[in-house]
Amino acid sequence: MTELVIKDLHVSVEDKEILKGLNLTIRSGERHALMGPNGNGKSTLLAAIMGNPKYTVTQGSIKLDGQDVLAMEVDERSKAGLFLGMQYPSEISGVTNSDFLRSCINARQEKPISLFKFIKEMDKAIQQLEMKPDLAHRFLNDGFSGGEKKRNEIVQMMMLKPSIAMLDEIDSGLDVDALKIVSEAINQCQKETDMGLLVVSHYARFYEYLHPTHAHVLVDGQIVVSGDQELIDKIDKEGYEWLETEYHVSARKEETKKRPTSIGLCGAKRG
Repeated sequence: MTELVIKDLHVSVEDKEILKGLNLTIRSGERHALMGPNGNGKSTLLAAIMGNPKYTVTQGSIKLDGQDVLAMEVDERSKAGLFLGMQYPSEISGVTNSDFLRSCINARQEKPISLFKFIKEMDKAIQQLEMKPDLAHRFLNDGFSGGEKKRNEIVQMMMLKPSIAMLDEIDSGLDVDALKIVSEAINQCQKETDMGLLVVSHYARFYEYLHPTHAHVLVDGQIVVSGDQELIDKIDKEGYEWLETEYHVSARKEETKKRPTSIGLCGAKRG
């Protein structure tokens, strides 16, 4: 069983503390919903786990099966089994999806994947996500719509089969039909790989499709309450205001939002 353990995590951006002692444990087969008002640290947590250099860990630890994640470079975190489905996927002209993914897979195993197996698996993923048949030959996210970019992140996840997958608002930009397609693909991938999931979303409908085993609310850099589907339903109906009274916290007001610095694809199968 894979276990990602985060203890007393403090993270700063440009000398401003965003995470203030966050604790969280994610295990194989679990599905964790991470909610909270915008600007309170959800994307910061995912970026810090993957090693985005913009985010500085000032205190605490992140361990994957006992390994010190903070001591790893970004590519080492990927090879160890972490994957980040990004909120703003990068566009890379001149590199096809198939070349990109095959190179990623081959870099993470001793024996290169056979062309036949690669084509078979990629065709299966493309069909399941109901994407255009020419996806393999298109440049990575170049000219893609917002919804196509998000589906392509899930194609990458399905091909790389991570141990722990983190999805940062992967549902944004998807219409109702696409949301169901993406959810079913995520569910199927977890069923086949038993990966742990950490999903950031603002929408109860997405969580209804994913059936989280755990739910957490992050406010002002800390997880203030955890629960299950009942907590998700309460947030959906009542919002976050009740938390300020009940848990004596004050949600950080979101500042002008900037697109995060890309750290590339973050996923791999644990060896």
